[in-house]
Amino acid sequence: MLAVFSAGIAPGLALLSYFYLKDTFKKEPITYVFKIFLFGVLLVFPLMFIQYIIELELHVTSQFVKAFLLSGLLEEFFKWFILIYLVYQNIHFDEHYDGIVYGVAVSLGFATAENILFLLANGIELAFGRAVLPVSSHALFGVIMGYYLGKGKFHVSIKQKRVWILFSLMIPIFLHGMYDMIILSQKYWGLYMVPFMIFLWWLGLRKVKLANTVEI
Repeated sequence: MLAVFSAGIAPGLALLSYFYLKDTFKKEPITYVFKIFLFGVLLVFPLMFIQYIIELELHVTSQFVKAFLLSGLLEEFFKWFILIYLVYQNIHFDEHYDGIVYGVAVSLGFATAENILFLLANGIELAFGRAVLPVSSHALFGVIMGYYLGKGKFHVSIKQKRVWILFSLMIPIFLHGMYDMIILSQKYWGLYMVPFMIFLWWLGLRKVKLANTVEI
């Protein structure tokens, strides 16, 4: 049990530390970052229940619906909602890069809890693959969500603010849906997943660099 828990939580904490330390300006309070991480953890259980009920009651068989609605839309919306409700107006959110820190925190909280549950059910031998794919992809969805939330937070134009905030939700939903579509396709999924993950890391690290270029 301890080994599974350690293997389940290690990649999430490692990635959270990495993106936290990439902040070249004032570091965020660790206690508040961890609080947002815990809210991400708590999301897993109600979301799993909602997804199960929808899939069971509506007899969902479409891969598109499972990927883009049950996973992409539901998971990214609730992570985004936590950021909007708890972080967006918070005094700690005072730099563009802070959006990335908190986006990664809530995403990795969710991914870590999901990872532990998966390893308990399926075995610790899958821990490396889980770290490389679902955990890191959730972190990168959080980077992109937080990047655009930061642009919305500090943009002068009200109209443009709304556009960036919309992007902070819709782009992670689309990327998450694409990720799940690749997984659900099963046959030759690795041929698509490798370039997709390379692109996702490139995009995420580019957003990190851009967010760090201007101090608010």
